[in-house]
Amino acid sequence: MATKPYSTLNGDTKSTTDPMRPLVNFPPSIWGDRFLSLSVDTNELKASAKAMEAPKEELRRLIISQNLDSNEKLCLLNHVYRLGLTYLFVEEVEGQLEKLFKELNMKDYDKADLYTISTNFQVFRQHGYKLSCDVFNKFKDSRSCKFHDYTLTDVRGLLSFYESTQLRIRGESILDEAMEFTKAQLTGVVDTLQGNLAKQVKHALVSPFHRGMKMVEARLYFSIYEEELSTYDSLITKLANAHFNYLRLLQRQELQILTKWGKDMEFQVITPYARNRIPDLYLWGLGLNYEPSYSQARIVSSKILQLVCVLDDTYDAFATIEELRLLTDAINRWEISAMEQLPEYFKPLYKILLNEHTELEKKPSENGRGNSVIASKQAFQELAGAYLKEAEWRHGGQVPSFQEYVKNGIITSTYNVLFKSCVMGMSEIVIQEALDWYESHPKVLEATGLLGRLYNDITSFQFEAKRAQKQVTSVDAYMNTFGVPEIVAVDELKKMLQDLWKDINEGCLKPEEVSVEILSAVVNLARMTDVVYRYTDRFTFPEKTIEEYITLLIIDPIPM
Repeated sequence: MATKPYSTLNGDTKSTTDPMRPLVNFPPSIWGDRFLSLSVDTNELKASAKAMEAPKEELRRLIISQNLDSNEKLCLLNHVYRLGLTYLFVEEVEGQLEKLFKELNMKDYDKADLYTISTNFQVFRQHGYKLSCDVFNKFKDSRSCKFHDYTLTDVRGLLSFYESTQLRIRGESILDEAMEFTKAQLTGVVDTLQGNLAKQVKHALVSPFHRGMKMVEARLYFSIYEEELSTYDSLITKLANAHFNYLRLLQRQELQILTKWGKDMEFQVITPYARNRIPDLYLWGLGLNYEPSYSQARIVSSKILQLVCVLDDTYDAFATIEELRLLTDAINRWEISAMEQLPEYFKPLYKILLNEHTELEKKPSENGRGNSVIASKQAFQELAGAYLKEAEWRHGGQVPSFQEYVKNGIITSTYNVLFKSCVMGMSEIVIQEALDWYESHPKVLEATGLLGRLYNDITSFQFEAKRAQKQVTSVDAYMNTFGVPEIVAVDELKKMLQDLWKDINEGCLKPEEVSVEILSAVVNLARMTDVVYRYTDRFTFPEKTIEEYITLLIIDPIPM
């Protein structure tokens, strides 16, 4: 036992006998107060919105035009989707795809090339239409069971085929084989390529489009697919440019609001041990719903995410087991009087948690938010209980079975809190639909939660092992349950991740269990998890991906 000083709320320093805490030296925020000074001219925001109007109407007419054949139409819809513009033409795009899919004849693909078939496959699958993977059978030799040699020289086709494999579901063995085949071929030739094709292949190998953050992928698509977009003169580029500029201004405005909120809450003072990452967490909120109509949803989600982050670090990186039991009990009670049982340094955090939800409850009539606030409270209570269980394992030196860990880990992945927070800014009908759907424990949502837990563990378990009290991860639980070494456990968990992506893809195919509006948020949550944890823990150490993404979307000007 060590004697340590700690500061109370009134600034007095006391000495107390305190057991060793599982402290973690998290790196500080790389942004500081930089975004406090962001300012957006309302007239500039209005001008950007107005600049979208004319090209938007022109593109609308082109989408419904009967002068394009099916392949040209699907290619156009692919560009619209990849640039993040589909939400502007929901009825038109859905109407065209419905018509094209009904008129589809598999024989039409007999003479089509790999690029065309792959593009068609992507567009249909991305919008929930289950175009059969049999369309790729023609590219495989029936005798050798290998892909034809002539595909090796078609780099553009191979790239599109590789992107198509990211949309596969369970049982589509040809796409499993194609993923390995196309990845190997593209990796082998990437250094021999030049120009935009080289950029396209390099980026896809690092971050396949389907698993990337939509607006980042849209910005990159805009810059490295110039030739493909030039087919439509300046129509698409005009709209995309104005759209990017409008979103950038709106996002700067939102981030300024959130940074001021974080400053006012004094997280750095009341929880100095925790990660204070509001800009990084805003990027998560932006990843879940980027459309302008979800501005309030992003602000709410980002605040909730900051509270989750601080709570996570409190359970993982600061509090003693006795303190955590008191904190969990207080969160379960969810009343101001429960604050009296907490140590002084936890009281401000608990008060913020209650106050923020009280503020959200004040305007339930605007969009039916009342039910979602109740759901959010319940999600925090469930999360606190799961965090406590992890802490009990850590404190007792226990390693649970893999099955037990997964059951608890789906909760600590925080997908339930994130899902409920991101729907708060939606319409009353959508909110109720989302909450009812959540209670049915849909496979796609649970797959997203487990995806988050496994990704996080695989990329951070070695960092976790350096703590004073080692955090139990899915890697430890898998090794313990199945008696395998670390390298085997990690490999098996990575295979599970691929299957979870297949389940997520399948959950988005027609007929959907729930509206596309809700499913999009779920898939975007999986995408953000993939982006942040695919290679390493880029949230704890954000200097690479997160810093680059915030710079690209919010700081750097839009290239004209």
